Amino acid sequence: MKNTFQYGQEHLTASIALGIANGEIKGVLSPETRAQVKKSAAAVQEIVANGNPVYGINTGFGPLCTTLISPDQTQKLQENLLKSHAVGIGEPIPIDIAKLMLVLKLHALAKGYSGIRESTLDRILWHIDHNIIPVVPKQGSVGASGDLAPLSHLFLPLIGLGRVHFKGEIMSTTKAFQLLDIEPISLGPKEGLALINGTQFIAAFGVKVVERFYNILAHADITGAMMLEGLLGSVKPFSAELHQLRPYAGNQHVAQTIQNLLHESEIVHSHAACARVQDPYSLRCMPQVHGASRNAWLHLKQMLEVEINSVTDNPVVFDENHTISGGNFHGQPIAVPLDYACLAASEIGNISDRRIYLSLEGDTPGVPKLLLKETGLNSGFMIPQYTSAALASENKGLCFPSSADSIPTSLGQEDHVSMGSIGARKALQVIENVEKILGIELFCAAQAVDFHAPLKSGKIMTALYEHVRTKIKHVTEDQIMYEDMETAIEIIRSGELLTLAKEVAAKAGLALDTRWSEEFDRF
Repeated sequence: MKNTFQYGQEHLTASIALGIANGEIKGVLSPETRAQVKKSAAAVQEIVANGNPVYGINTGFGPLCTTLISPDQTQKLQENLLKSHAVGIGEPIPIDIAKLMLVLKLHALAKGYSGIRESTLDRILWHIDHNIIPVVPKQGSVGASGDLAPLSHLFLPLIGLGRVHFKGEIMSTTKAFQLLDIEPISLGPKEGLALINGTQFIAAFGVKVVERFYNILAHADITGAMMLEGLLGSVKPFSAELHQLRPYAGNQHVAQTIQNLLHESEIVHSHAACARVQDPYSLRCMPQVHGASRNAWLHLKQMLEVEINSVTDNPVVFDENHTISGGNFHGQPIAVPLDYACLAASEIGNISDRRIYLSLEGDTPGVPKLLLKETGLNSGFMIPQYTSAALASENKGLCFPSSADSIPTSLGQEDHVSMGSIGARKALQVIENVEKILGIELFCAAQAVDFHAPLKSGKIMTALYEHVRTKIKHVTEDQIMYEDMETAIEIIRSGELLTLAKEVAAKAGLALDTRWSEEFDRF
């Protein structure tokens, strides 16, 4: 990954945005970008001087769009906009998502169609570079006319208001600026509207959804493969020729990945001639279920890249004689894919819970009921499945599509809204729950594999199993379970198994990645 990124010029991806937010990539404003920004700001000044009515530059907002504002009040108009629209409530969003909002907004404004001034962009860049991140409440956006409330909170610090994260604590912007000997800036015509009109709250959550959804998809294949071994499942359903007859890219990717993970497994080969005809769906249909969710992830990634490289402001300023009041701020194009991704992520947890339940039944030769040799006095792994069931059920309740709802706002001027902000938050919540379900599956799958010793898996899965066992020991009698469950969940969340799998595959000369890896392994 390169070390710099040119805002407004280069193509932004989720991984680049995350790299900037993490401090691994430095975002810069090129001379070409600065020239375009100056041109757009000059056009706005010309509009103000001419007195021609243009929405948000010299008129009121929403239902007040026919109210003209005098040239000497245009600055006050923009500051009033930030103050009046900062109506978010609830807990602050995570600081990394707030920082992503800054990154995404700066990239959109730097394209030079918003009338923003160069000095304002430099101040936003200063916030990013110095990690002085505004506090943004999580509730209050309806996902159309832009994410008005959260973006207003995001940019209150520009005019010295609101609160910021600074040196590990939350403080007033006034206090932070006093400590830094920094003065607020004044907003010019159109700038307040340009700052808060956009989908950067939805999109910032979308970036995190793409990142963490990718992680659960990769680890679902790993925990599923480990459970397949633990329950002596067949690898035939993962054969390439089968999936060539129904060639969904996601299905083929999952089938090939699981085959590669189980390459040369002694456990798999030990029951090649068994009498079992076919496995339950939660084992046999992993390519179809995991694959469908991978296709949903890919769709979200593609739509998100369009969104984060777009101008979502209104009105859009082409020049002083050409402005268009449109609807690029409307969140529907990204709200629908996020709802789709939310459902697809939930299904990963749903089928994982079914595999957990399957592991407790005691129908696999050598694997005892409830994954413990002596039960009765001991409950074994009975109750961890209650937790995975609760999480899976909670996710189902979160899957109602937010974009199916709309409540008119702004006295009916904004009579259809996307609710994409709610869908984006829900999608991330579902993914967090799935991380926990997969951690519980990992906990149970490792226990099931233990009963097949001294047989071993192939090089990749053996390395993964042994890594888990360095942190979680085999259970022989009832004990406090939640600590091991939390450890397993953190293993999933950290992505360490995927990193290890790729390292082992590379050293062994195994093709863990498939021909689908470029579209499914990059974001």
